Amino acid sequence: MTRQPDAPRHVVASGADAESVVRRLARDGWTVREGFALPDPAWDVTAARLILHGRVADRENLQLAVLAAARGAGIVAVCDADTPVGRALVDDLSRLGAVQLGPGGQPAPAEPGDTVAELVPEQRALLDRLAAGDTIAAAAAAEFLSLRTANRRIAEARALFGVRTTREAVLAYLRQRRTPS
Repeated sequence: MTRQPDAPRHVVASGADAESVVRRLARDGWTVREGFALPDPAWDVTAARLILHGRVADRENLQLAVLAAARGAGIVAVCDADTPVGRALVDDLSRLGAVQLGPGGQPAPAEPGDTVAELVPEQRALLDRLAAGDTIAAAAAAEFLSLRTANRRIAEARALFGVRTTREAVLAYLRQRRTPS
């Protein structure tokens, strides 16, 4: 199975910034639609290479944007990342993968070369539990994840750390987590 690349997730401060990002993504072959409601009844819209864009000023639009991102659509959201709605948007989108802040595609706060910062919270929680001696099944149950999802998250973490085994991923995670930034 070939893994599809993650759909882009951008949070920008202005409509002009959003237009710049949307134009760039359209040139790269993405289909662009305004608003965050998905027209496709299929759950996974990753293959459609769809970018949804618009302003996120309230919880309703925030929920629509996050749901669309979870279903595989790319997101370009106009929102002040320093407001409560903006912080919630960045936090929720970060759980799905990398979020770019601003039109220049700057990643959400993370140190360069800091693999631990690239992990989604579910991966960190699983790796913490594995480091404490839990099995993947026990860690999955404790984090309210299916075993399949837990295995997928751990496999993604192994790929991020560039290691072959889960044990090596846990050790790399512990080493990088303890390294002062």
